[in-house]
Amino acid sequence: MINNYFAYMNRDSIAKLYQSKQTIFTVIDLATIWNIGNNDTLKAKIHYLVRKSRIKRLHKGIFSLDADYDKYELAGKLRSPSYVSLETVFRREGMVFQYSEEITSVGSLRRSYTKNNILYSYRKIKDSVLYNNKGIIQQRNYAIAEKERALLDIMYLNKEYYFDNLSKINWDKCRDIVKIYNNKKLEQRLKKLIKKYA
Repeated sequence: MINNYFAYMNRDSIAKLYQSKQTIFTVIDLATIWNIGNNDTLKAKIHYLVRKSRIKRLHKGIFSLDADYDKYELAGKLRSPSYVSLETVFRREGMVFQYSEEITSVGSLRRSYTKNNILYSYRKIKDSVLYNNKGIIQQRNYAIAEKERALLDIMYLNKEYYFDNLSKINWDKCRDIVKIYNNKKLEQRLKKLIKKYA
């Protein structure tokens, strides 16, 4: 009887994770979703569900329900604060044609992680830019740069970057977003790029 009740409670816990519409969960997420305030109880529950393969440990303190998780959501959880940007956005938007599965983000530290054969890399950017949400799209479970913000991020971080296609860029939006970097040299490089491509 006790085993049946325990099994029911764990099925209910997994159902709550599916209902959350998240695919990646931190320990804090799990505590909130399951409404567990006791750390020992929470750790025991997580340990049991990992051992029974009901949830998967992807990284210290980060879990998924299965292998079909949102890679951008994982990128946001591996380093926080961060947002998906740079080459990942360029590939999505057709601005560069080189294929890669690497997920590139901007964050507070330069780091890289490999999870399930996917490289997650983070470039460090100053806090005043990182915490400014201009040109950032907040999805349900992660943040991603608009193509104009990604363009300015890479111009700020890499002066020599080459783009295959800038035809979709809204240059007025770039003129607006560039102000958050507070960088005269970046503004000058943007003016040259506009003169060349606009």
